[in-house]
Amino acid sequence: MSWIVLLGFLLGIVMGLTFKVPLPPIYGRYLGIAILAALDSVVGGIRSLYEKNFNERLFIAGFFTNSLLATFITFLGDRVGVDLALAAIVAFGVRMFQNLTLIRRYIFQSRRWE
Repeated sequence: MSWIVLLGFLLGIVMGLTFKVPLPPIYGRYLGIAILAALDSVVGGIRSLYEKNFNERLFIAGFFTNSLLATFITFLGDRVGVDLALAAIVAFGVRMFQNLTLIRRYIFQSRRWE
């Protein structure tokens, strides 16, 4: 089942680079935050694969919930005049780097680098 996640991730990247979908510049900020939240979910999913507790439903729910919530927080912050996107960037960025650290640790321990 883990190969389906990887295949979907790669297919999404290829489609994003292949198809040129015009996007008004005002939405660029929201799309960037949504992509950051989605990447956080993907890295978290990869970590759970190494921990052998991956749950497809939890991954899908987290993927969309994180993306929508981060976008909504950014939108709300824009409406009240506060840069709440920065909070999302910090939160998802820190979590992604923590997950990447653990993934790297799992890879090096499983390969027994000496």
